[in-house]
Amino acid sequence: MNEQKQLLILSEDILELPDPNLALDDPDGLAAIGGDLSSGRLIHLYQHGFFPWFSESDPILWWHPSLRCQLNPSKFHCSKSLKKHIRKFSGQIRINTEFETVIQHCAQLRQEQEGTWISDEIVSAFVKLHKAGYAHSIEVWQDKQLIGGFYGVAMGRFFFGESMFSLEANASKLALYSLCLNAKALGIEHIDCQVESEHLMSLGASLIPRKNFIQQLQQAIPKPEKNQNLINQTHLDL
Repeated sequence: MNEQKQLLILSEDILELPDPNLALDDPDGLAAIGGDLSSGRLIHLYQHGFFPWFSESDPILWWHPSLRCQLNPSKFHCSKSLKKHIRKFSGQIRINTEFETVIQHCAQLRQEQEGTWISDEIVSAFVKLHKAGYAHSIEVWQDKQLIGGFYGVAMGRFFFGESMFSLEANASKLALYSLCLNAKALGIEHIDCQVESEHLMSLGASLIPRKNFIQQLQQAIPKPEKNQNLINQTHLDL
C-alpha cells in the first residue's frame, strides 16, 4: 500500500528529517516547509539530499525531487568552443578566496528575471556554512578580477552545486570543468545539480531516480564529514 504524500511542517526547535518518498508530486519534490536555515539544519538535510529553494515572499521550502539532476565528473561534455577557450585562458581557478562575493554575484538579478531565490537570508546562512567548512566557492580569476564561478556544499564524496554566475563568456563553465577535472583528487564522486536545466544537460548532466540518489547518499555520506581537500587547497588545475 502506498503511503499518502504529505508536506511536513518543520519546527525551528527540532531537527526533523522529512521522508523523501512522501514529497509531493505537484509541485514535484516539495517535502517540507518551515524550520530555519541554521548550519546544523542545513548540514543535516543536505546529508539526506534535501535543499532549500524559495522566493523572498515564501516561507522556507525544502525539496527532494523525484528525478535528480546529477553530473558525473568523468562525463562532463567539453565542447569544441570551450576547449578553444581553455587553451587561451591565462587566468586562475581559485577555491574559497571570495566566497561571499561569489554568492552575491549569483544573487544579483539577471535582466530577464523578476526576482531571485538567493535572498539575504540565504546569503547569510551560506556564509555561515562556509565559515563552518561545508560551503565552498570555485572561482575564475583573470587579470586579478573575479569573472565567474559557482558555490555549493561539499560533504563526504558529494558536491551539491547551488548557483553559478559569469561576467565573461564561459567563465562558469571553466569553473565547473575544473572541478570535474580535479574531482578524483578532491575526493568527489558525485556533483548534484538538483533540478534539470537545458544548460546543465548540455554539459553532460543526467537524471537519476530518487531511489538511486538516496543509495548514493548513503554510500558517499555515511557521516556529514567536511571535504578537507576543498578546505586546504587554494587553486585548481585547468
